[in-house]
Amino acid sequence: MKFIHIADLHLGAKPDAGSAYSAGREREIWDSFRDIIDICNQKKMDLLLIAGDIFHRQPLLRELKEMNSVLDMLEQTEVVMIAGNHDYIKKNSYYRTFSWSPHVHMIKDENLTCVEIGNIQTAVYGCSYYSKEIMDPVYDSARPEHRQKYEILLAHGGDDRHIPMKVNQIQSLGYDYVAMGHIHKPQELVENHMAYAGALEPIDINDTGTHGYIEGRISEKGCQIRFVCHASREYIHKDVQVHRAMTGHNLKQELVRMIEENGRQNMYKITLTGFRDPDIWYDLEQMDPCGNVVEIVDHTKPAYDFEKLSNENKGNILGQYIESLKGYPQDSIEYQALCEGVQALMETRRG
Repeated sequence: MKFIHIADLHLGAKPDAGSAYSAGREREIWDSFRDIIDICNQKKMDLLLIAGDIFHRQPLLRELKEMNSVLDMLEQTEVVMIAGNHDYIKKNSYYRTFSWSPHVHMIKDENLTCVEIGNIQTAVYGCSYYSKEIMDPVYDSARPEHRQKYEILLAHGGDDRHIPMKVNQIQSLGYDYVAMGHIHKPQELVENHMAYAGALEPIDINDTGTHGYIEGRISEKGCQIRFVCHASREYIHKDVQVHRAMTGHNLKQELVRMIEENGRQNMYKITLTGFRDPDIWYDLEQMDPCGNVVEIVDHTKPAYDFEKLSNENKGNILGQYIESLKGYPQDSIEYQALCEGVQALMETRRG
């Protein structure tokens, strides 16, 4: 039995609103999901597992109709999916009454439920969220009932506030495969047995690294899985070290070079480090040369000659301040206070 496991689609999300690329990001997330349907058809997959957080928030009726229309393009693949903490099933949720296509099986129950798909000899167990948080270890006693040849647990959670679980406990239950959602970073918890697919597309600035889906096969020999990179973009965190001679123009050129080297399609959080000319202050709002810098953090320090300043200002408040904080290492809080204090006093003097 061949399957694809995806999770945390977050359809409807609009990451990094205000960024140059953000207007098209919602469409890209939908397009990535549509690509999965094409892959299922090309590879003649038997089963598509969607492990929660299908939508970024409560889905609209038109969005459910759109998703169902996309799933209708599947030629032979059965679908089993659950709602997660982002799109949990409220009392007035359209999930409750929506009629999916016959090959699409949404587990709507808040208690563990089984979907049997006889033509592929597979039973999938799972439950949907009915609240934003579930702090009970729901899966700990969720043993398979041996209804079909192959048995899968479809689960969403894993932290203290979203169905906490212990890997060893879940592994001992006896499923052929445990398809996990909620954690956006793809990771194999138990080799070929239990894994987070991760978010199909990165949604948040901290969703660094590769994203995609898990492809697997279950047979008499057991389960074999592999992660497949699929996302159209990636969040990358980069430190950029400045030096005393680097002007704002020079810095912008360095950012262009760094972005070209790491991919214009990607999204960047940049942290500036090092020592700059005390007379230079970088205008961070102008430091997005390619329209894909989400955040810039300035941790630079002014490159003052403290010894020279101290000698020139003996007896006044500036000299006394420098003397009170001299000798601390550059990575200390005291050194940071020295840089910031001297800068403030110098600005006061200029004023």
